[in-house]
Amino acid sequence: MFTGIVTDVGSVKSVEGSGDIRVVLNTDYDTATIEIGASIACAGVCLTVVDKGLNWFSVDVSKESLKVTNIAGWREGSPVNLERALKVGEELGGHIVTGHVDCLGEIRRFDSINDSVLLQILVTSEMGLLAAKKGSLTVDGVSLTVNEVSDTSEGTLISMNIIPHTQEVTGFRTNKVGDLVNIEFDILARYISRLQERA
Repeated sequence: MFTGIVTDVGSVKSVEGSGDIRVVLNTDYDTATIEIGASIACAGVCLTVVDKGLNWFSVDVSKESLKVTNIAGWREGSPVNLERALKVGEELGGHIVTGHVDCLGEIRRFDSINDSVLLQILVTSEMGLLAAKKGSLTVDGVSLTVNEVSDTSEGTLISMNIIPHTQEVTGFRTNKVGDLVNIEFDILARYISRLQERA
């Protein structure tokens, strides 16, 4: 379980394999405190630590995860938002995040407005049903508040605001229009959608 509050921006050290792959990530975390088998959200994807060393850890990524996330586009040096799993009793600063990505979204706007950034992401109309104004979602593992939701002929446009602090402490500082990002909708929206299907 995670909160969508990024605590380190790591970078890809290496990618190995062609089916399932192994990714080695550089990090500022004290890896001595990370257990083999621990879960870490990497750009919003819950992955298991399978090896580690000084300032790095490695994770295995299945073909299924590669299909539904942007990990297939990671290259050496790619920035990756990181969050260690929530411990009981810690502050829940964002919202409840599982690390199970729902879909990819495409950045359609990434405009500076005063000191903030207007981020607008396009998802399919089906996925867009899970977004609500003033609700929460994660983008590449970052908990954000939805400002507007607009249904279009292309799909659903979701607009959010990125404050200066969030720009500084996440990988958003390198994003641009056209980038594909991992989207996880609020877990409550998933259950409500399922209940409506059954109704």
